[in-house]
Amino acid sequence: MAPDVTIAEPMTTARVPVAQAADLPDRPESVVFHVEAVDFHYGAFQALRDVSLTIGRNEVTALIGPSGCGKSTFLRCLNRMNDLIPGARVSGRINYHGEDLYGPAVSPIEVRRRIGMVFQKPNPFPKSIYDNIAFGPKVNGMKVKMDDVVEECLTRAALWDEVKDKLKQSAFSLSGGQQQRLCIARAIAVKPDVILMDEPCSALDPIATIRIEELMTQLKNDYTIVVVTHNMQQAARVSDRTAFFTVEVDADRGSRTGVMVEMATTEKIFTSPDDQRTDDYITGRFG
Repeated sequence: MAPDVTIAEPMTTARVPVAQAADLPDRPESVVFHVEAVDFHYGAFQALRDVSLTIGRNEVTALIGPSGCGKSTFLRCLNRMNDLIPGARVSGRINYHGEDLYGPAVSPIEVRRRIGMVFQKPNPFPKSIYDNIAFGPKVNGMKVKMDDVVEECLTRAALWDEVKDKLKQSAFSLSGGQQQRLCIARAIAVKPDVILMDEPCSALDPIATIRIEELMTQLKNDYTIVVVTHNMQQAARVSDRTAFFTVEVDADRGSRTGVMVEMATTEKIFTSPDDQRTDDYITGRFG
């Protein structure tokens, strides 16, 4: 797989206001992911180098940085989605609740049940609204009252009142924002521990984006959320901690590799980052 092309973002030259409280401890008190020295390759191409970070329980962690810096690649490492790509390989260590996520005894299928994912574009199944939610519990053999699960998940995704009278209609009859909330409801139907979100609002209008952001804030009470976003204002509004990634260019080889520059509370990243590269990106001096 070829690397993404870097696209410059609009110059802002102004700091982004941060909505999150500034009283978070420097490190999470309860750790879900502990990542140490992770490298990632697509065949001979190295997409990520030496990524180390910690992700805390019931927090929203944002991954920001220019296009092509490996944010989405790293996100997919957290639930082994990259295993599906021929030639992809991970080195280093990703611990999930203290267990090696890539250990030989670990089932990738179970990993993806516990660590759900919402993609950039809404991708409902070509089924009814009801069956989109019911699919996961059925496939996983969950012994549940399906009507109750459907109502609960749609309610938690702030969608129940809008669709309760048309559950048998096609999911494609919903608006883009409703479809994305349906995909979130579908993700939580199998009772995951973590929800990964890869640019979940990039295809949505501003009103739908606000609904998704409000939903993330509510869902972190029960789930750990990791979100990739190009929208720094969004990261500042919804996340508790932020990791900044950038691209290192090897002019001799003509290669580009993503690296994580730093991670801290969102308040610190957006007001007093430790690395000049982070400050330059946050203030729009480079993108």
